[in-house]
Amino acid sequence: MTEAILLVGGKGTRLRPLTVHTPKPMVPAAGVPFLTHQLARARAAGVEHIVLATSYLAEVFEPYFGDGSALGLHIEYVTETEPLGTGGAIRNVASRLRSGPDEPVLIFNGDILTGLDIRALVSTHEESGADVSLHLTKVTDPRAFGLVPTDDTGRVQAFLEKPQTPEEIVTDQINAGAYVFRRSVIDTIPVGRPVSVERETFPDLLASGAHLQGMVDSTYWLDLGTPQAFVRGSADLVLGRAPSPAIPGRCGDRLVLPTASVAPDAKLTGGTVVGEHAVIGEGARVDGSAILAGAVVEPGAVITDSLIGEGAKVGARTILTGAVIGDGAHVGPDNELREGVRVWCGAELPAGAVRFSSDQ
Repeated sequence: MTEAILLVGGKGTRLRPLTVHTPKPMVPAAGVPFLTHQLARARAAGVEHIVLATSYLAEVFEPYFGDGSALGLHIEYVTETEPLGTGGAIRNVASRLRSGPDEPVLIFNGDILTGLDIRALVSTHEESGADVSLHLTKVTDPRAFGLVPTDDTGRVQAFLEKPQTPEEIVTDQINAGAYVFRRSVIDTIPVGRPVSVERETFPDLLASGAHLQGMVDSTYWLDLGTPQAFVRGSADLVLGRAPSPAIPGRCGDRLVLPTASVAPDAKLTGGTVVGEHAVIGEGARVDGSAILAGAVVEPGAVITDSLIGEGAKVGARTILTGAVIGDGAHVGPDNELREGVRVWCGAELPAGAVRFSSDQ
């Protein structure tokens, strides 16, 4: 297995305002675009040729990654003019593949942070003789996911939609978003229309008698679809809980990029990242958060589990918990913003405008 398709066309709606100006895979996690971590892990598993299936803000990818040579890869780019879904996107890039009909092609979603043993998934695929092999992971509460029960040999038995009742929860195994396809199977996906591999391709293959194999790998796995999950994923990369060969520094409690400025008495903990040219003021405390390039955190601010967008400013003594501050936004001094708040790109919040406690 030497080539892969990476699906990076989604709009990242649940991540807005992070994705207003930046496609989700290009939002920085642990100091580099999240996509960099996926590309580096694929390369470490032996992948040499990757086709990026792009759509939303497609023009951003190639200027950054070029031909992929800096990562030891050959990268090609295919852009959808109309959204085609996961299956349609795979079929849309098939002409760029070089593999023979029976050779394996790795396919993975651009919003999953995982410690998956890619080589083990490929080995499972080859040893089982499957048409498609799927990475499955076990979750404590599977109600938000499609279920994938397997038999004792790992062969997939069904694809079940999100369970609505306790009786419908027949397994804790879910589709984890990474697959190995026999090359010829990709060519059976319909051309030129939206297709979902989860709702159409996989169930149809199963109904036709194709061999779909599941491999349960319950190492680190996180869907980065929400701001809270994205911030957690970035922190876990810095802390070393999630593996990546692409972290631009040593794993630890903090990652400060070279051109950032951090006051000597500022406290950075919990896998906090401080991006290029960002500034952290005196006495500020930042825990488990991502401060993106050019952002400013003024003296005495307290930031927890939050993401501060590029060029944004957080005023003195402001307290943020579970907040997302969009690119270029200014949150004035002495504000308190709590879980789930999203301040849009370029917005300005005056001093002391939002509080959950007295100003005394």
